[in-house]
Amino acid sequence: MTPSTIRRGTLRATLAAALASSLTLAALGAQAQEITLRAVSGFQEGTYFSRNFERFVQRVNAEGKGIVQINYLGGPKAIPTFEQANALRSGVVDLANSTAAYTASLVPEGLALNYTDKKMADLRKDGTMEFLNSLYLEKGLYYFAKTGEGIQYHIFSNKPIDRADLTGLKIRIAPIFRDFFTKLGASVVQMPPGEVYTALERGVVDGYGWPLLGIFDNGWHEKTKYRIDPGFYSLELGIVFSAATWKKLTPAQRAFLEKQGAILEAEINEISAKDAAVDMKKQQDAGIQVIRLDPAQSKAYLAAAYGSAWDGLVKTSPVNGPKLRATMEPK
Repeated sequence: MTPSTIRRGTLRATLAAALASSLTLAALGAQAQEITLRAVSGFQEGTYFSRNFERFVQRVNAEGKGIVQINYLGGPKAIPTFEQANALRSGVVDLANSTAAYTASLVPEGLALNYTDKKMADLRKDGTMEFLNSLYLEKGLYYFAKTGEGIQYHIFSNKPIDRADLTGLKIRIAPIFRDFFTKLGASVVQMPPGEVYTALERGVVDGYGWPLLGIFDNGWHEKTKYRIDPGFYSLELGIVFSAATWKKLTPAQRAFLEKQGAILEAEINEISAKDAAVDMKKQQDAGIQVIRLDPAQSKAYLAAAYGSAWDGLVKTSPVNGPKLRATMEPK
């Protein structure tokens, strides 16, 4: 073997080693770019208000290998519902399927998302979401995407209601209902969803405020006699990030998640419309009677619903509340 042959062989070996090394470094670099995020839901796994979020998690994990993966820890058994906002802010978890009602202790202005008839696409287009997120970021949170929209809330009751008056009734609330139900004379009780069935069974409450959908997941239809129409407000469910987590994501990771969020928001209204028709039939079959307030009482009922909600938000947030009211209140 000649010296030149030896040199060529040595060069090929050196190049091969360098190529192998560069491929290894590239693989390690790709792995370093993948991040695994810890997630929880404010609702029990598999129930209606967790399903869209769980579908989002499945898609992220299927399509985000090498970029983003989500470790879904579960619902309130992992972290109790009303503790999840602080868990996000402190970095115990990275994202949660939640509602503005469950983060209202930190960002009361988020409740405005329930008091509007504007869709999320419109709120993004007119700059409202950018403004709201400036408030979320101040409190260590980031509102990422909606997981529920296009459904109204109702009062479900075991006692008949035929007017805009809840005097003498004990009603389970979330923060979004407090001012409305109090204005109509109800005694209000705040409790996590997991406690409502027993509260109905024992007469601790006579009814509850809840979206049109979701009562069958909790078995509440067994303890519910009436649904009061008209509906009011707009269902808001959303994915909320820890602000610290959102800020540390790379541009590629953010872009991937934003694409998945856009897909989610594009489909939720169609899903909600189909599900609403199915659920109303199920409620009828379960023996839940619909009480429709007459036109005069309906007008008073809705005026109390929206007027008290916005008045309450402005009182809680005197600087930002009026700004949100000007752009979000139904005309």
